[in-house]
Amino acid sequence: MGAPFTFLHITDLHVTPEGAPPLYGLDPGERLAAAVADIAARHGPGSTTPAAFLIVTGDLTHHGEPAAYDRLESLLAPLPMPVHLLLGNHDDRAAFGAAFPAAPRDAGGFVQQALPTPAGLFLMLDTNEPGTHAGRLCASRLEWLAARLAESEGDVLLFLHHPPHRVGIARMDLIPLLDADALWQVLAPHASRIRHLFHGHLHRPLAGSWRGIPFSSLRGTSHQVGLDLTERPTAPGSHEPPAYALVRVSEEGVLVHTHDFLDRTGNFVL
Repeated sequence: MGAPFTFLHITDLHVTPEGAPPLYGLDPGERLAAAVADIAARHGPGSTTPAAFLIVTGDLTHHGEPAAYDRLESLLAPLPMPVHLLLGNHDDRAAFGAAFPAAPRDAGGFVQQALPTPAGLFLMLDTNEPGTHAGRLCASRLEWLAARLAESEGDVLLFLHHPPHRVGIARMDLIPLLDADALWQVLAPHASRIRHLFHGHLHRPLAGSWRGIPFSSLRGTSHQVGLDLTERPTAPGSHEPPAYALVRVSEEGVLVHTHDFLDRTGNFVL
């Protein structure tokens, strides 16, 4: 592979239309604009750590309105690298398609794509299911995944919004990927070459393994979910700092750096 392959991961943007009331006390669009500015300054062409592209693992908007996707398109426009967008449970597939008609889709109309890279095949899945905040991978979506795995060789990195695992936050564990067992049946014959799984949905900095596959996630660019493992009927909201991840893939491994882009404490010499 040579030099590490570098890309960026953000998630859970929850963008609202221009002029909408604050969402949990903040404007998600302003937060995303700050992330975009930081990314452009730190990881554009000519920087010390240029990134090949940015992957966004869903919840692009909060309510899925056409105006929110229009605003999202404008907010992402200053980025100096390609952007690959996935859907989450807060998204609307039709409204997204109208705003981003060039976004790749599979034969069933799902927002899925297989992206060859020097680091392996990046497989991006659509877990949006209308009528629920949980995730779904129907037979059609799983067949697409199985076909892409069967026709490929070498390393694979997976991206989806909903995690296939539970984390102990009661409300979030009610709305995971509902088809985790079915997903595993597709992945199992290829598990040895799946290097990492990236997801969103939980608004938490997370890392671990699911059935032997390493995974990671991170805080969203908007509001967060607090670390509260008590039994409660609601999700514990939080205004912990938003973040994005700089991912470097090499022959040795997959390294995920999380950056709190609004941190202004500054660096100093140790």
